[in-house]
Amino acid sequence: MRRKSVLKLLTIMFLILGIGFSAVFAQNDAQPNIELIRTATSADGTVINYYEHGQEGPVLVFVHGWSCDASYWREQVEYFKHKYHMVLIDLAGHGGSGSERENYTMEAFAQDVKAVVESIRAEKVVLIGHSMGALVGAHTVRLMPGKVMGLIAVDDLQNVEYPLGEEQFKEMTAPFKEDFKQGVRGFVTGMLRFDNSPVNEWVISDMSLADPKVALSAINGSLDGYLTGGVAKLFEGLDVPVVAVNADLWPTDVEANRRHIKDFELLELEGLDHFLMLKAPERFNPALEQAVKMILKK
Repeated sequence: MRRKSVLKLLTIMFLILGIGFSAVFAQNDAQPNIELIRTATSADGTVINYYEHGQEGPVLVFVHGWSCDASYWREQVEYFKHKYHMVLIDLAGHGGSGSERENYTMEAFAQDVKAVVESIRAEKVVLIGHSMGALVGAHTVRLMPGKVMGLIAVDDLQNVEYPLGEEQFKEMTAPFKEDFKQGVRGFVTGMLRFDNSPVNEWVISDMSLADPKVALSAINGSLDGYLTGGVAKLFEGLDVPVVAVNADLWPTDVEANRRHIKDFELLELEGLDHFLMLKAPERFNPALEQAVKMILKK
């Protein structure tokens, strides 16, 4: 396959998956001022780590993306912890959580989130999902009717009705199966704006170190809904408001989303990329808080 074709397929895959990246920071930056570390047990017995900041105000549950972990919300902690009760989750196979699971499906990840929400005994929560975390959040809403006030997607849901064919799926995932590290390095490059940010090279290098077993299983679980049309149907079944806080690196098809999501709004930040919460927290945090307030007013 020609290089141009490979890059095109990787770009399409980003639009579908809204993929995140792994989270292993340098020693001095390893954890975002964590105040309290707890564990919950998911439905299949996997131990799930989560981290709490602040105790007052509405409960915000942060769900990371593919091959990330809770520390990727580190730039949000200081901004939000004084007004909200923040809960940051390591999904199974990520961060400090257990990795004994055979299949890392969106439904299984949603059980991880459900276990944490039940552990903190919150009456109501707002779910915030970066990338793949938005799909996990949608499945969690279905698992916990009446518990979730709304879902905020961070650089995801560019088009919930994207048509993915079987052959296209095979071409998109082939680079990861042939040479996982190189496939990921090529893929993640397409998610970044090269703006002299020190985050860029770190992301490219770090994501290539993700656990291939977990990563490939999660990719299959994420893309399956686009093969079957299940993602659109998933969102059609939600009775909560959905707000996307997206970069403009790829366009968001608002009308396509509104054909399937009863209450969908978009907040778009110009000039940013997939890792907007890390690269531009001074712009992202106020936008995220605006999205939270939009949901709380419903």
